[in-house]
Amino acid sequence: MKLSVVIPAQNEEGSVGATVEGLVATLEREDVDYEIVVVDDDSEDSTAAVVGAIGAENPRVRVHRSHYERGFGMAIRAGLDVFQGDAVAIFMADASDDPKDLVRYHRLLEEGWDCAFGSRFMPGARIYDYPRLKYIFNRLANQFIRVLFRHRYNDTTNAFKAYRREVIETVQPLLSKHFNLTVELPLKAIVRGHSYAVVPNSWTNRTSGEAKLAMKEMGSRYLFIVLYVWLESTLSRGDYRVGKPQRRPAGGPPSPS
Repeated sequence: MKLSVVIPAQNEEGSVGATVEGLVATLEREDVDYEIVVVDDDSEDSTAAVVGAIGAENPRVRVHRSHYERGFGMAIRAGLDVFQGDAVAIFMADASDDPKDLVRYHRLLEEGWDCAFGSRFMPGARIYDYPRLKYIFNRLANQFIRVLFRHRYNDTTNAFKAYRREVIETVQPLLSKHFNLTVELPLKAIVRGHSYAVVPNSWTNRTSGEAKLAMKEMGSRYLFIVLYVWLESTLSRGDYRVGKPQRRPAGGPPSPS
């Protein structure tokens, strides 16, 4: 299974090089067939040049200038338009995600799961320097989603997830232009019947650059997309479902659907 890694990047010259090099080293050490697509989201610094220099030495790494308007969600959507693998993972450019967790995701997809989801808030997970206000917002938002959709997954807002190609095809059309895409993708995958496994993952706060998520601007956008998918699951009577969703219980052995 060839794994594509889509990395949205806007003005990430200080971290994107180390992020890509860390991914390359880990994926090659674990013998994972891969490509890395860094989507340049209208950067005003040398983000594209940094990745381009790596790509000149490694043809599995490339820069794609986003063909959509500026926005985190639009950059991911651009990457989902052009990835070439059998599966795709969303990985952050700021080195907050751990490449070793990506290998675990890949193994789950190889076992037969449609989606591999991480949780930063379950036994075995580790978070470093998580901002207090962001933590409170995160826990409230995820609890609201858990109650609304009646599932036990507690980190829907986590951007770092992996999907088989057919999942990306069946969750279309995508609507989100911003960070709310991080909930639209997994929620649509779940309500449309794709299987998923949940494993602990690590998160480390960035050490360079500026965070792009503005919480005060995102609340209504998150709410809109959550309610949109909830209405689909409630009113569509299963018209968009592709199967019966399954998940891996915390601590339980995964088994494909």
